[in-house]
Amino acid sequence: MARPGGRRQDSGECVAELREWRPVVYRKCTDPLWLLLFFLFWAGSMFITGYAVMAGAAERLVLGYDSFGNICGRKNTPVKGAPLSGQDMTNKKYVFFLNSCSLEMQSLKISSVSLCVSSCPQEQLNSLEDLQSFARNNGSCLCVYNLNVSSYTLNPKAAELCPTLPVPPSKSFPLFNRCVPQHPECYSKYASVLISMVNEMDVFHRILSGILAGRDTVIGLSVLALAFCFIMVLTFRFIRTLLVHTLIALVVFGLLFVSGVLWWLYYDYRNDPSTELETEKENVKFLLGYAIFSTIITIVLLSLILVLRKKLQFTVQLFQIVGKIISRIPFLLFQPLWTFLILIVFWIFWVAVLLSLGTAGTAQTISEGQVEYRALSGICYMAWYHFVGLIWTSEFILACQQMTIAGAVVICYFNRNKNSPPRHPVLSSISILFCYHLGTVVKGSFLITILRIPRIVLLYLYNILKQKESACAKCLLKCCSCWLWCQEGCLSYFNQHVYATTAINGTSFCTSAKDAVFILAKSSAEFASISCFGGFILFLGKVFVVCFTVFGGLMAFNYHRELQAWVVPLLLVGFFAYLMSHSFLSVFEVTLDAMFLCFAIDMETNDGSAEKPYFVDQELLMLVNQSNKLTEGHRHRTMRHDNEDGTELQPMVRKEYGLPACLPAAICLYVLRRKDVDCCIF
Repeated sequence: MARPGGRRQDSGECVAELREWRPVVYRKCTDPLWLLLFFLFWAGSMFITGYAVMAGAAERLVLGYDSFGNICGRKNTPVKGAPLSGQDMTNKKYVFFLNSCSLEMQSLKISSVSLCVSSCPQEQLNSLEDLQSFARNNGSCLCVYNLNVSSYTLNPKAAELCPTLPVPPSKSFPLFNRCVPQHPECYSKYASVLISMVNEMDVFHRILSGILAGRDTVIGLSVLALAFCFIMVLTFRFIRTLLVHTLIALVVFGLLFVSGVLWWLYYDYRNDPSTELETEKENVKFLLGYAIFSTIITIVLLSLILVLRKKLQFTVQLFQIVGKIISRIPFLLFQPLWTFLILIVFWIFWVAVLLSLGTAGTAQTISEGQVEYRALSGICYMAWYHFVGLIWTSEFILACQQMTIAGAVVICYFNRNKNSPPRHPVLSSISILFCYHLGTVVKGSFLITILRIPRIVLLYLYNILKQKESACAKCLLKCCSCWLWCQEGCLSYFNQHVYATTAINGTSFCTSAKDAVFILAKSSAEFASISCFGGFILFLGKVFVVCFTVFGGLMAFNYHRELQAWVVPLLLVGFFAYLMSHSFLSVFEVTLDAMFLCFAIDMETNDGSAEKPYFVDQELLMLVNQSNKLTEGHRHRTMRHDNEDGTELQPMVRKEYGLPACLPAAICLYVLRRKDVDCCIF
């Protein structure tokens, strides 16, 4: 690798040049054009944000509005041609549909007249007299605004201007302020209409309706997942042999128990004679899919645990070394928390802008004085631009976390005095990131984005073709999507090493990528075995969090069967649990990868002599040597067996890889890590 400011040599000299690696003392800004491009992109996002705030009305979607153009819970301005618009709805905060039990869709809009009311009926109202009594006692008029309360029983058109009788009991959701009927049949029809309001976004509406129905349970399960994540962090920080055995035992128990519970629930729901609603039938289908998927995952993981069980002691030693590094940098454990909070703030901002864009329209009067909002032109293109910003910025934030952790590990590793660790390595890593390497992080996150967007587009096309008989097209889309997913995973894993290389040498993304490929291809055989199993144990920690969170969700939702749409929220809770566990355990994963990359560079740079002593801790050096001895012993036994079968032994030649040869080697290392397979078994 070239020194900063030095001349790059050709690929044939790169391996020899690795002996000159040193952590740089001075740096220069890497990939500045990409940083400028990112700023220009965000300038466009700020323009869209300003336009959405000026032209949109997100409160119309959140607070709700009636059929006459009035937003509930605030004062309104009159709409030309709508005599019932422009009313003061400050005390009327809830949206009430006159025909809540028989809602119909026409052109993706609810046909029933909606009103703003001050309270939802808590009991069933069977007659106009009950409506009149409810209006007088609660001050909430459930009939159209121009009908006086005293005329409820006298006006011949009261049946058309008042809700369909009987009016079912309903209650409102605190955040969305809609009167939702509580009768099971009415609730099912009400939810199904809301779900089918836009079939193109039915997944979003299923998730939304399910979350609203079981929001307390979803919040409780999310907190439970967060608690399990903290337990896993403490487990890997203070890991011992007993803890590893306990973790594996709990994962095995959790996998078997969750799979069994899923099959039992599927059998119970399938044979339940009361399963008549469409949402309940869909629950049965989802349960079958969950059970099959859980069983396959259980079989695969149990097989891998059985094959890799002899590596437990190495794993304990490995995570004790990682824990020693983290003990020198304790603030690394807080990095996922800060990242998660930043992501939450960004996602809230993104959703608010999206809601404003979705409600950017003009009010137009239609028949009978009712008002309809029609979207402005060009909103679709702005929404796609905004969507790209979501993916790019999210990946940028996650990449900043990886760069920060890798930089802190590099600072501590290349410190001669292990008893006196550097002061504030995390702050030093953050300052170096923001001063020099933001362009590198922007470029890495952009590469992930350009792979993820086509995959999302392919999934969208697959959903469109799902209802058609084009089996060949659907298979082709699946294959393309799977290929893009593999490429995205390879790039995500490789980016971690690129960021660590940038932190060490201060080079740009492409230069660091090339150097990382060479060093990984040359040194992967020395530590791939330990790294593979370390990644596998971290993956088991994520499985532990997901299994026991899903188990809690199964128990909670099963005892609340009145929530017909509970399977999708359970899936969302499981995804959230995996996302949280991945975010927290990624500290150990990135630390592990950065430590082994620093080790490989240390071995190439130094020889252990008095003039060139190693930076590595003796514990890590002994661990790698022990692992290599086992690997060599396995290889010699295999070669001896081949020789006995008549195979001629050939002398081992150390091959110096060029770029075309070492790139497949780096990809193979990634595959081993992702599949959690010990390379020694091959």
